Amino acid sequence: MLSVSDTEAVILNLVQPLDAQGNTENLDLLAATGRILATPVTSQLDFPHWDNSAMDGYAVRYEDVQHSSAEQPAVLDIVEEIPAGYQPQSTILQGQAARIFTGAIMPQGADTVVIQEVTNRQDKQVEILAAPKPQEFVRHKGEFYQAGTQLLPPGILINPAEIAVLAAAQCAQVSVYRRPRVAIFSTGDELVTVNQSLEAGQIVDSNGYALAALVKQAGAEALMLGIVKDDPVALEKTIAYAIANADIVISSGGVSVGDYDYVDKILESLEAEIHIRAVAMRPGKPLTVASFSTQNSALYFGLPGNPAAVLVTFLRFVQPAIKKLSGLSVGWQVKFVKVRSQFLMRSDGKRETYVWGQLHLIDGIYQFRKAGGSHSSGNLINLAQTNALAVIPVGTNLISPGDEVLVLPT
Repeated sequence: MLSVSDTEAVILNLVQPLDAQGNTENLDLLAATGRILATPVTSQLDFPHWDNSAMDGYAVRYEDVQHSSAEQPAVLDIVEEIPAGYQPQSTILQGQAARIFTGAIMPQGADTVVIQEVTNRQDKQVEILAAPKPQEFVRHKGEFYQAGTQLLPPGILINPAEIAVLAAAQCAQVSVYRRPRVAIFSTGDELVTVNQSLEAGQIVDSNGYALAALVKQAGAEALMLGIVKDDPVALEKTIAYAIANADIVISSGGVSVGDYDYVDKILESLEAEIHIRAVAMRPGKPLTVASFSTQNSALYFGLPGNPAAVLVTFLRFVQPAIKKLSGLSVGWQVKFVKVRSQFLMRSDGKRETYVWGQLHLIDGIYQFRKAGGSHSSGNLINLAQTNALAVIPVGTNLISPGDEVLVLPT
């Protein structure tokens, strides 16, 4: 039985990110939000495109105003007014200024902007009541970005800020990695769909829906294969189809040591290499991770059947695997934060234990509140409205109220 950290290392070493060859698509810019950039972006434009004013005020020559004060203001002739989007027509000579607005092009001859708050305009002249710094409030051409250099690197998540940059660079289309395909199915004779009537001993396959939502949240496409009964022939057919048509396969149930837990045996019959069979964690001890020597075959995750165990093992292991596969260059690792616990939490200390609950900001300090009710891994109901998993490390039996605890936001 592997430790959680060793399990994580094995899984992430197995994941090979999508190659830019054959795994990209071109999207219109507005459709690219939330996708992963596949190729570097350069622009033939400098940013700013020209020297421009950062404030409303007056474009001047610094040498004309460097000694200005309220007692002895420099008096300059206003020769032009320059709004944004206007090409200046004048060259600023000694003793002259141009009225200028934010974003407008700096006129020839001017090297500094004096903000209007320290000026006094009198018809076609302006008094400068305070000396500016040299080149103050001037944004120079190419100061933010120089044409021909890399503007955005591949492997980044395209968020609204990146959309704005791409738009400014006139990238109407952008090359992104395709979304990873994740096949999902649940195993068990007791399972029925959400539309079926329940008979004695049956339960709805909630895991399939939860996993689909988690997969989409991680930026991948969910290939729903439904419910597979505890029948080796049907299971083998489903698994064979899944590994041939997806990048990652997730099954829930059938990976423990019961008489009807067939998944591991079927994987072996399909010549899979099983890397993980159990993890020293609670919930989520039964976990199968397998790979195949056949080219383009999927990475297989056999998750437990209990709802809490499905949630914990997905967030801890499958989600970072999907993100790494997706082409993200950084940011796919699991990230914990250290917060204060509001509640007493216990563990036997033998396995890394995950407790679900809510992360709250109270008086400027993040605090973790354990979900109410039973923390049985089969209790689906108290998973609702949770947003974090607290971690009780191996060897720790007790976390008291006020103690620090590592938390995985969900």
